[in-house]
Amino acid sequence: MTTALLPWSKFLICALLIGLAGPVLTRSGDAIARLTGLSRSWIGLVLLATATSLPELFTGISAVAAAGAPNIAVGDALGSCVFNLLLLVLLDALSRDEPVYRRVDQGHILTAAFGIILIGFVGAFLLIGRGALDIRLGHVSIYTPFLILLYFVAMRAAFFYERRAGTIAFTGEKGTETGLAGAVGRYLAAASIVVGAGVWLPFAGLEIAEVMGWRASFVGTLFIAAATSLPELVVIVAALRLGAVDMAVANLLGSNLFDVLVIAIDDIAYTDGSLLASASPAHAGSAFAAVIMSGIVIVALLYRPGARFLGIIGWISLSLLVVYLLSSYAIYLLGH
Repeated sequence: MTTALLPWSKFLICALLIGLAGPVLTRSGDAIARLTGLSRSWIGLVLLATATSLPELFTGISAVAAAGAPNIAVGDALGSCVFNLLLLVLLDALSRDEPVYRRVDQGHILTAAFGIILIGFVGAFLLIGRGALDIRLGHVSIYTPFLILLYFVAMRAAFFYERRAGTIAFTGEKGTETGLAGAVGRYLAAASIVVGAGVWLPFAGLEIAEVMGWRASFVGTLFIAAATSLPELVVIVAALRLGAVDMAVANLLGSNLFDVLVIAIDDIAYTDGSLLASASPAHAGSAFAAVIMSGIVIVALLYRPGARFLGIIGWISLSLLVVYLLSSYAIYLLGH
């Protein structure tokens, strides 16, 4: 019993540290938005999405470089994409006045669409990037530079869209230099806590998989992905309390873009070959689930449904929940 409890204790400690840093990230991000004049959506897309995705980054690098666990790395990144979209269900349930899809700007459609493109490519590469199509530059897959380029194209497009929309004006309420420095300092301090906990997560995950007899791909997709998505969970709840719903949604969708960049970085850190060729093709199921869920979100942002299922969540959120549950069950059955 003690042997089984130890890895779970490590896992829960890491998850607790990550969860505690979330509110600090939100408050400091909101302060930076006010002090620099940047929009909350842009802060959510860039600063918060980057910070809350740091666990996936360092968990992935640690998994491939130290633990030799490519399935943990890929499962964590893609599982986090699915889990981030699931968090929209919680955001919708907590938005009691009206469905969350009616409260946010339709500009998030651009980020969601780029998410479909990036995650869809990862899913395709997981299936076809093997055998004769496993083309490498050294130990790095030839598809990795493409993913990195596409990520920066997406961020550039989002920046110019926000600027055209007038939400990036750099003329908002200004604060003192000390105030901005303090906000940035708190942001960096919270981010460092997230990094430290993220480094230890893959080792705890591997121990859990061994003790419980579970597949590493399932552990990476479900448990580690949920833990490394705790910052997103805490951030969206805190943002909702601040009335910054656009910041919350931008954080979730922006984190999905960053998670694809994480996979590319993990491939560079993985010296035993191509990461996507070494990982289980079952992870493509998570990628395509994230693509389907992103498509559902786009429908919601365009259609803006008002009806709620049992007065709690709308049919859009119910659809997201069903896709998440089915994909989790599929990765459990098909994972190695």
